[in-house]
Amino acid sequence: MHVAIVGGGLAGFSCAQEVRRGDPQARITIVDPQGAPYDRPPLSKEYLTGEMPRDKVFFHDEQWFAEQRIALVTDAVTRLDLAGLTVELDGGESLTVDRVVLATGGRARQLPIRGGDLAGLLSLRTLDDADRLRAALVPGRRLAIVGAGLVGAEVASTAVASGVEVTLVDPVETPLLAAAGALVAGRLHAMHAAHGVRVIRAAIERIEALPPTSPSLDPRSPSLDPRSPSLSRGYRLRLSDGSTLAADDVLLAVGLVPDDGLAREAGLECEDGILVDRAQRTSHPHVLAVGDVTRRRAEGTSGIRHEHWEAAMRSGHTAAAALLGTDLPNHGASWWWSDRYGVHAEGLGDLGTGSSVVRELGDGAVVDFRLADEGRLLGAAAIDAPRVVRAARRLMDAGIPVTAEDLADPSVDLRKLGR
Repeated sequence: MHVAIVGGGLAGFSCAQEVRRGDPQARITIVDPQGAPYDRPPLSKEYLTGEMPRDKVFFHDEQWFAEQRIALVTDAVTRLDLAGLTVELDGGESLTVDRVVLATGGRARQLPIRGGDLAGLLSLRTLDDADRLRAALVPGRRLAIVGAGLVGAEVASTAVASGVEVTLVDPVETPLLAAAGALVAGRLHAMHAAHGVRVIRAAIERIEALPPTSPSLDPRSPSLDPRSPSLSRGYRLRLSDGSTLAADDVLLAVGLVPDDGLAREAGLECEDGILVDRAQRTSHPHVLAVGDVTRRRAEGTSGIRHEHWEAAMRSGHTAAAALLGTDLPNHGASWWWSDRYGVHAEGLGDLGTGSSVVRELGDGAVVDFRLADEGRLLGAAAIDAPRVVRAARRLMDAGIPVTAEDLADPSVDLRKLGR
């Protein structure tokens, strides 16, 4: 079996790794214009600060891929021929394979406003994006972050710690409400102001580029290439509340758009992403899709896209099982995490239903559980309580009933309830 995996993010890499574990003889090729697969969570944190060197962002070095006999092709795919199951490359070559796994991920969403596509506006999806953003994190520079979701919030934390003047703009009163619930989401959002980040609740109506200035005349400007748009001129943001905001740099952190163009052109069924079944199979029996680009079919309709690290890894594992003909893994409850301002936040399962049960642990640590009437744990969100979340996850996955009293009492060890 020869499998071509188009895209080298976590989902594509996880699929390749699991296929190799299950079939030592399979031919595996990963095609990505960025080259070797790398991890993305550090891009808004350790790599952005410079604490993590570039080579540590990659999952493995080239020697590992050679030892695993996983071929890396640094090129872009221009066309997928479903009739012959051929992957055509930008360099003129083509690969005829037995199976294709699309792991094309997403691209940063642009604001559909005047000036939303100006040169020099920053985004954060790739290593190159992180390098451009890192060059702008100079003490005294003014950074406007549009979007207070996971990426925007993490960059705000990293940037203000670097001495950057950060303004966070979002029209939503409490970002992450659906994922973390009102209590945890509210406390997380309040950390911005507590750490010196200016927060504005408004929408952006227009972005204007200010005339270029000489970096040598601006005491806030670093001694970097003045030809860089993000370093040689500023921006004016016009907000929905009638005010304006001046910034040296603007980061758009307003989500992603699934990169499903290749799939659409090939004739695969897409709807805000590539539609897949529970085995990650697309509308073609020999083409699978994984990661951020996918949407799960649910009872004849398309479900939501899960744009989190673990969800990407799980989809790769599921696709590998489908390719190998083994039982599909049972992954249990969904899970996400975020690090900012020195605290660790996590979310588990569904925070939109059930009754809220709060466990206060002191020093800012808290867990907000969601409990069904019959004692079934539906979800949890937490700040600095990883052990409690792990125990809650075991209870959820095992379907073990719990009481509100046990959940609220810090002296009750949830790990013992799951034994």
